[in-house]
Amino acid sequence: MSRILVIGGYGGFGARLSRRLLRAGHRVLVAGRRFDRAAAFCAGLEGAEPVVADRTSGIGMVLARERPELVIDAAGPFQGSGYTVPEACIAMRIPYLDLADSRDFVTGIAALNKGAEVKVPVVSGASSVPALSGAVARALAEGLARVERVDIAISASNRAVAGPAVAAAILSYVGRPVRVWRGQRWTRATGWQELRREHFAIEGGGAPLRRWIALAEVPDLSLSPDLLPGRPATTFRAGTELGFQMLALWLLSWPVRWGWCGTLRGAAPWLHKLQRITGWAGGDRSAMSVTLVGTGVRRRWTLIAEKGDGPEIPTLAAELLAEDILAGRVPPGARDASRLLTLDRFEPLFAGLAIRHAVCERPVEPLYSRAMGARFAGLPEQVRAMHALHGDAGATGEGEVRRGAGLAWLVGRVMGFPPSGSYPLRVAFAARGGKERWTRDFGGHAFSSELGQAGQGVAERFGPLRFAFDLPSDGDGLRMVLRRWSAFGVPMPRLLGPRIAAREWQEDGRFRFEVGVALPLLGEVVHYAGWLERA
Repeated sequence: MSRILVIGGYGGFGARLSRRLLRAGHRVLVAGRRFDRAAAFCAGLEGAEPVVADRTSGIGMVLARERPELVIDAAGPFQGSGYTVPEACIAMRIPYLDLADSRDFVTGIAALNKGAEVKVPVVSGASSVPALSGAVARALAEGLARVERVDIAISASNRAVAGPAVAAAILSYVGRPVRVWRGQRWTRATGWQELRREHFAIEGGGAPLRRWIALAEVPDLSLSPDLLPGRPATTFRAGTELGFQMLALWLLSWPVRWGWCGTLRGAAPWLHKLQRITGWAGGDRSAMSVTLVGTGVRRRWTLIAEKGDGPEIPTLAAELLAEDILAGRVPPGARDASRLLTLDRFEPLFAGLAIRHAVCERPVEPLYSRAMGARFAGLPEQVRAMHALHGDAGATGEGEVRRGAGLAWLVGRVMGFPPSGSYPLRVAFAARGGKERWTRDFGGHAFSSELGQAGQGVAERFGPLRFAFDLPSDGDGLRMVLRRWSAFGVPMPRLLGPRIAAREWQEDGRFRFEVGVALPLLGEVVHYAGWLERA
């Protein structure tokens, strides 16, 4: 069989991968900075040989001396790392593979094709992301003409104590800006925020898991929009098993976001120590899910690993792709791993572990369609299309804003309404849990509201204020007629409520809108109108 050099071969994921390759009959050069640790790992393992190698310097000399048939970099962290190892492999015509999950590193690997001709396979991201996540997303998207949203989540068992490299990778983006594709445009979010509770469950697969997860930066945020039809919005969240760890990292993200400190990466040794100290707590179950929302359907793949087998999952794609590369099934050139494997390829490897996975599917109906029933189909085409929202979408156009004066102007300022003027307009729509969030951006002046169903109408929430509307409609369009309102959950008298006039219609093949808000005694607060086209 083949001789494979595994950099970081005695580390957390590298050790697991080395054992898998040895069981497959390969000879493995277990490489790392410390010979004593490599030798201790290799003791008693037939076919394993310790090697001293540093991925940041002198790697070319090691490759020239050992001449392996494949190099796998499992060391990490890859955040902020250069391409010294793959470049050395290209120069010596040795195939290369890595377990990188760094967004910049994985998505930038293809740039190596722009230099000298790459005559061997060079593959980055052969891990849970983007290799496995990409395989799952493509499987879920089969038969769909358009995908609107992809949500990926991973929650690791606390007893699967991560190494220093993983701790450094996490802290590299905690509190830092993260570029995300939402509402059909690139926007910014914040690493390890957007904290939420995730429910991982498989029918007949034992007790479900409920874990806290937060926004993490991975290659899928860049790759998924181009991987699937419709350029879907993509979110990746990750988390540890223990809630107090998640809350601590979430709290630490704020000083970074506010600019009080540049990065938490230097605290990686302390985070690793904390993980080791608390390693006795929690259980041995890990989970992963990929949720895809397309036109009229929501598909979700869930994996739950028992008996501490969760840390094996990041090594499975590397094992599969190592076999493919050695068998000549991967063509020369530098590329990421998101398109190289199919979900069925993982099944035999899952079967050898305490892993269950399943796909569930359910229909999804847009909010306005649910509320209006049969009347929704009678709306003009462009009005209906603007509200045919299943996941995430965006629209662009132009808007004109007129603001009131005096105290009415101040109320509009508190509500976040834009100043008077004409603006380019973008609206981002996000549907989740049966509700929709609309973010209207008038030339950089943005304000949001959340809409949910209220009988045969909708309720729109601006912070603590909630307004319930009827939706009278005809072939020309629809109107929003205020039925009741509340503040902080307390019903308020209609007499004290705002006067809201809102309508939507189609004109010259475009969706058009007009909204006016006035208050008793104060007069007009805001009036805005314009047109939109779905992106």
